[in-house]
Amino acid sequence: MAFPLRPVLIFALLALATPAHADAVDDARTLLRSGETAQALARVERYLEDNPKDARGRFLRGVILSEQQKTDDAIAAFRTLNEDMPELPEPYNNLGVLYAAQGRYDDARRVLETAVLAHPGYALAHENLGDIYAQLAAQAYQRAGKLDPKSPSAREKLKLVDQLLAR
Repeated sequence: MAFPLRPVLIFALLALATPAHADAVDDARTLLRSGETAQALARVERYLEDNPKDARGRFLRGVILSEQQKTDDAIAAFRTLNEDMPELPEPYNNLGVLYAAQGRYDDARRVLETAVLAHPGYALAHENLGDIYAQLAAQAYQRAGKLDPKSPSAREKLKLVDQLLAR
């Protein structure tokens, strides 16, 4: 990826967590942090068998799948969470990061715009959305340069965007 979009790696819905639920999800998170992704996924999936609607567990499952490079599964996990709980901006943010990594910038823009609508004060989603806008601008300037190779303005603007994206 040409720029570092940032996913949310830790998700806290403490108000929804009972001590038993917090322990299971926290255990899975600890396993993930120690690099034991297979064990973390197994732990969170066992937890979700009894708590299939738990947002924290479902989000962590998506994060673990992302870490395991199971992108299609992670996308499905975040999309389903977005459908069930559209008020949560973090799954939209992570979904946008995954789409951007695949070069699906219009999809990334769409879900990141939804994240900032769901939570206007969510700075990370705003930053990631700015990176997507910059990437889309770079693509437009590249097309303009190909259509009119004698015009210097598209090349100059592309150079500025490339500097911004540190490509």
